[in-house]
Amino acid sequence: MGLLDKLRKKGPPALLEDIPKAEAWLVQNMNAAGYPLDGTIESFRELDRFFDEQSSPGGLLADGKPGSKLFAVGSYMGQVFVRRLGGVWETGDSDPAGEVNIAVRLPDGSLVWPVQRAMKRLGNGAEDGLYAYGRVLEEQTAK
Repeated sequence: MGLLDKLRKKGPPALLEDIPKAEAWLVQNMNAAGYPLDGTIESFRELDRFFDEQSSPGGLLADGKPGSKLFAVGSYMGQVFVRRLGGVWETGDSDPAGEVNIAVRLPDGSLVWPVQRAMKRLGNGAEDGLYAYGRVLEEQTAK
């Protein structure tokens, strides 16, 4: 075990620190680019618009390296689920794919993976819309 691993074991989980930083970065940059994010599920419409407009050649998601952007989108979505729906983050710093596998446990016990959903949105387009996904989860937790 290296020094970095030892330090991480003693400190707070790294992914739990990275999530709010990625969320803040996304909100700042999306707002500056004309995609206003206000911490609501309604703002997922702006995420969908971003994916629609920026996935084609020359777009911000078409550069072949969207990983950090998708992590930021998933972090934002998950934070909305935590704040608005009463979810709790579940992360695994020892998981080699931890950034992709961050999850939010909702009050009904269901588990959602927001980064994986952002990846599906990029890969499949509007059929895996983020706003529709968020609304279904919102309605599910309201019952």
